[in-house]
Amino acid sequence: MTAKPISFENQEGLLLQGILEISEKSTDSYAIFAHCFTCSKNSLAASRISRALARKGINVLRFDFTGLGDSSGNFSETNFTTNINDLTAAFRFLQEQFCAPKILIGHSLGGAAVLASLNHLPQIDVTVTIGAPAYAKHVTQNFNDKLSEIIRQGKTEVTLGGKQLTLTRQFLDDLARYHSLSFLRKIKTALLICHSPLDEIVAIENAQEIFKAAKHPKSFLSLGDADHLISKQVDANLLADVIAAWSTRWVKSD
Repeated sequence: MTAKPISFENQEGLLLQGILEISEKSTDSYAIFAHCFTCSKNSLAASRISRALARKGINVLRFDFTGLGDSSGNFSETNFTTNINDLTAAFRFLQEQFCAPKILIGHSLGGAAVLASLNHLPQIDVTVTIGAPAYAKHVTQNFNDKLSEIIRQGKTEVTLGGKQLTLTRQFLDDLARYHSLSFLRKIKTALLICHSPLDEIVAIENAQEIFKAAKHPKSFLSLGDADHLISKQVDANLLADVIAAWSTRWVKSD
């Protein structure tokens, strides 16, 4: 297995940094992993699951969204829509430089982002959410005490995950645009919804809402006592095992 540093431009011309976990097996199976809110490509979930999938024959691109990690850009100028645009840019990069990915994987808010990006990526055969909220605005619970200040002043500084970040009114306004799951009725991708019933950050009811809104083929995987950040290696391994096996049933041959 090889971890190949890569970079590509988003639609704004900003350089995004990523790592492509390349399987030792000869394979044209590619996936994209979207990290959690304010996290990075090097989060435990992103790195461990991507590596485990590569060992099973799936090449995985994990990258930093605009303004986070090693990617260019100002976080205060980003929003949920820019996350979706970054995912589309990642897809096009793999399509042009390697092979079009057929699998999208998203953790937490990254899971909501991969679902929302499906309107732009009909080529995706399999979508996987891990601890994902049903609605993007769920993320505001991480800074509830700052909401009135953001609305009143237009922006404010918050500390999330040990990072000092600027959140703006435009970020909140953009989240509000994504208030429905009705679009899932039109999506043809196979959907694997992974969630822990003990998740204290994003409650299991979110997975239920996503499951009800989506059409078949769809499956639910209980993550048992896994925490929201998937901090245990055993849980990352379980996810990789199931994603790899489940995907073989639904990824279409070209």
